[in-house]
Amino acid sequence: MAMYEIYSHPSLIRYKTSIFTKATVFLLIVVALTYIPPLLVAYRSHGFWLKINTYEEQPNVRFQYQVLMIVGTSTSGDFVAWSTFENFNNLQGDNLRFPLVTAMEEDQNQDGKMDRLNFRLELPLQTSEQVYSVQFILTFSYQLFRMSTFIMQCMAYTYFSSSIAGSQLSVNGDLKLHQREPLRHKGLDTRYNVSIFNDNSPFASAFDLAQIISSYQDRNVTTIFTNQYPVWTVGRAADAPFVFNAVIRYPVEVITYPF
Repeated sequence: MAMYEIYSHPSLIRYKTSIFTKATVFLLIVVALTYIPPLLVAYRSHGFWLKINTYEEQPNVRFQYQVLMIVGTSTSGDFVAWSTFENFNNLQGDNLRFPLVTAMEEDQNQDGKMDRLNFRLELPLQTSEQVYSVQFILTFSYQLFRMSTFIMQCMAYTYFSSSIAGSQLSVNGDLKLHQREPLRHKGLDTRYNVSIFNDNSPFASAFDLAQIISSYQDRNVTTIFTNQYPVWTVGRAADAPFVFNAVIRYPVEVITYPF
């Protein structure tokens, strides 16, 4: 039998309460716990699922006043040399020359860290000697502290040769950090805080440049004197010294570390 609606009446029920209730407090707590902890975790972790991360830091670099110089005075293998190491100088005999050296580091932005080294060397030569090639090694102390506490001794190496005798070599470049692996971000890392030279050795093999550079390159963290702009000046007067000028900058680095 069919049914017919003969009357309907809507019913509206409203529940009202003050905003200052336990239910409101509970709702605010739930909302806060839903959104704030994940944001804090993401901020503190610098992102999710990262294994390697990077950051920028101005290294604390200081020149150690250790220098080794070999200057080719002919195209047939003649040379003169000098270093800050007594044992090396004792091995040079008549090839030893004592230059005039000046070095000054600058903190250009006054942040307490040096920004560049201005190095100048004036090498006295005999009247018959000419300069065709130059090799230099300068050593530095290199420190990082922001995320990775890292201390090492490093070097800047430069080489230039020309078929035309010169009176001056000027180089301008950056002492850049080179990493084969991320730096440790926990504890103090001093594994490479060792001297570039075995300056206590009386043997010539201890100062062999090929061996020094090979041993240095075996490290997983080194510095490279890069972005060099050499300027070779010809035309030296007979009684004038050969001049070597170097500007070595300590740029801000992008450091890689494990996360």
